[in-house]
This record gives sequence, C-alpha cells and structure tokens, in this order.
Amino acid sequence: MKSPGCAPRHARCLIIFSFCLGLSCLSGFFHMRSKSYRIPKSHEELLVPPTPCRARTNVMFLKTHKTASSTVLNIMFRFAERHNLTVALPADKLVHLGYPSTFMAHFVEGFETIGQNYNIMCNHLRFNPLEVRKVMAANTFYFSILRNPIPLLESSYIYYKDYVPAFRSSKDVNEFLESPTRYYQPADHRRNIYARNIMWFDFGYDNNADDDANYTQAVLEQIEHNFHLILIADYFDESMVLLKHTLCWDLDDVIYFKLNSRSQDTVQTLTPESEEQIKAWCSLDWKLYLHFNQSFWRRIEETIGLEVLGKEVDHLRSRQRELMETCLSEQEAVRKDHIKNKALLPFQSGAANILGYNLKQDLDNTTLRTCQKMVIPELQYTSYLYAVQHPHKKRKDVGLPLLWTSVQEKMQLPGSN
Repeated sequence: MKSPGCAPRHARCLIIFSFCLGLSCLSGFFHMRSKSYRIPKSHEELLVPPTPCRARTNVMFLKTHKTASSTVLNIMFRFAERHNLTVALPADKLVHLGYPSTFMAHFVEGFETIGQNYNIMCNHLRFNPLEVRKVMAANTFYFSILRNPIPLLESSYIYYKDYVPAFRSSKDVNEFLESPTRYYQPADHRRNIYARNIMWFDFGYDNNADDDANYTQAVLEQIEHNFHLILIADYFDESMVLLKHTLCWDLDDVIYFKLNSRSQDTVQTLTPESEEQIKAWCSLDWKLYLHFNQSFWRRIEETIGLEVLGKEVDHLRSRQRELMETCLSEQEAVRKDHIKNKALLPFQSGAANILGYNLKQDLDNTTLRTCQKMVIPELQYTSYLYAVQHPHKKRKDVGLPLLWTSVQEKMQLPGSN
C-alpha cells in the first residue's frame, strides 16, 4: 500500500514530465519550420514562375562596342519581326542613334509622331536614361552586355586602328600599352573614346574620369538602378540562356550565328605586362566588368541554377549546330574574300578581316528566309527594317549591297547565292 505522500509527488512528476515533453515538441516544431525555410528550392521550382509566363516585348538593349553586341542586335531584330514589333531605328541617314553624342529622343525616326510607342531599341547609342524613357514604354525591360576589358581593348585596337588617333601612331597594341599617355590625347575624345574605358562611355559616363572609389561605386549603383540585367560576352551562351528565362522567350528566339567576328590571324597576342596595363589604363571598365560578372553568376545561381544552365547551354548549342548544318554551305564563318553573295558582306574596318557566311543553295523558301535573317549583317538589316517601318522615307544607304532591295522582293524570297 502506497504512503499518502506518494500521490502528490507522482502528480508533480507527471506534470513536470508533460511540460518538458511539450517544450520538446514545440522546440522540434519550430526547428523543423526554421529548417524548411532554409531548404533551397529545386531547379524545377525556380524555373516555374509564380504567375503564367508572358514574353516581354518592350525591350531596350544598350549595344556596347566590341562585346558581341552585333549578334544580340540580330537576335533583337529577328524577335521584332517575328512578333510584328516597332523598332526605334536611327533617323534619316544615321546608322547609329546619334553615337557618340549623348542620346536624344529625336535621334529616333518618327519619334515626333510615334511617341512613346516603340517596342524594341537596340542600335548603338550613348545611354541617356531620361531621353530613352521618352521613347520606350514605362514597362520596358533594360539590359546590356559587357566583356573582359583585356580582349576588348585588343579587339578595339585592330578594328579602329585607322580611325583612332591614339592607335594610328603606334606599331601594335603592345607598343601602345607600354605608354598609353604618349599616344592618347583626352582632348580628342570623340575619336579616342575607343582607346580607353569604352564601355564606361557607352553607359553615358566620362571615360577619362578619375578612378575614385566613391565615384565608381555611385556609377555602379546607377547602372544597377537603370538596367534589369547585364550579360557577359565571355559567357555568351550562358548569357543567352539567362536572357531567354528572364524575358520568357523561346529557345529559337536566342539562337544565333556569331556576327561581326574577325579572322584569328588578325588577333595580336598581348604580353602579360600589357594585360596588367589594361587593368590600370581601363580601370573604370575593369571595375565595371568585375562587378557585373559577379552579379551575372549570382543571378544564374538564384534563378536557373548551374545544373539546369549546363543542360540548356548544351541544348542551345545543339540547336545552333542543327541550324548551321541546315543553312551554311561551309558550316562556319568565312573570310570576307570568300563571301559569295556581297549582300552578306559585313562592314570592314581597320586591320580586322570581318567574317561572314555563305548559305546553301536550293533551300526551300521558308528555310531560306530563316537562314537569311540569321546571317544578314547589322547595317543591311537596319536598312531593311527602316524601309519596312518607314516605306515613304528614302532607303538608308549603308554603302553595301542589300540582300532585299524592297519589301516585296523579300516576300518573294530570292536565292542568296
């Protein structure tokens, strides 16, 4: 028989035990909830938007120099044609939107009558956000592309060798970089812009500004505010996959053939000293590139994920090879003197040998039209779109043969070889 004091003692023990058990359960519950918030979403979840995905059709691309931007422009033009969109094209005889002058809305053909009703803007301009917003809709998506300043400067040197005073008087790019200030005169900025911090200039800033930490940080923040996405030319296929996802476009919208590239024999080898000198001489571009290269990969990890990215890059390259086999007689770009149809000859500049393409003969009309659009050089495509959008205006004379001399001729789909 239990003593009278046992019952209360057992009751107290039971209460304490129950209380501890309750605390343990609650602790486990909150612990599990907190852990659930830390579990990363799967790639599939990340790729599924919270609302139905609709393709963005109001898009502004800041076309920077020597950054594979001509290829992006071709992508933008093809998208505009496919969806019957209005492109903000250079006015009158211009082939750029006022460059290197700071952009003004009246540089766009028809702005006075069309107003803020353009869908696509992608020709060269020097960025001026207030004026661009007069032309583009309020919900426009803004993006641009950057390239490592080291190969960029070498490319600029070859391409603008005959035009830029700072380049003309030096023997080669390494000699120029041994003492840039010997050749470079800031006062001649309109022609020397290609010799120093050209990307910084394209974004609308002073390419000769002092590399002050507060100033550069302020500019980087302004660019982040003005642009929704900055791509990296050194990772072009990865950039196209990211662009596709961000704009909710299809794979074929971002398939491309590389345009405005040059033959390998015109590439000059930089010395290690020259490479380091570029980082100092173009320090504003270098900081710009480093900053947005980091944000580019962070954006990929936060949205697509590296595993899915790799699979989609493979898919893009596979589709590209498929189209090259369908369209191209040589399966690759050819030197300027090997381009059979001179209407497909890109603009040539400096010491560069800008490559182009030959299309296969006997393509059916639909395939021919697709292939022509993928290889038509920038100036010829701009001239054609100008004629389509502004039929009562005189056709732009770009100094090169035209693939289609009229809208009607293109609709008849003439052979291209």
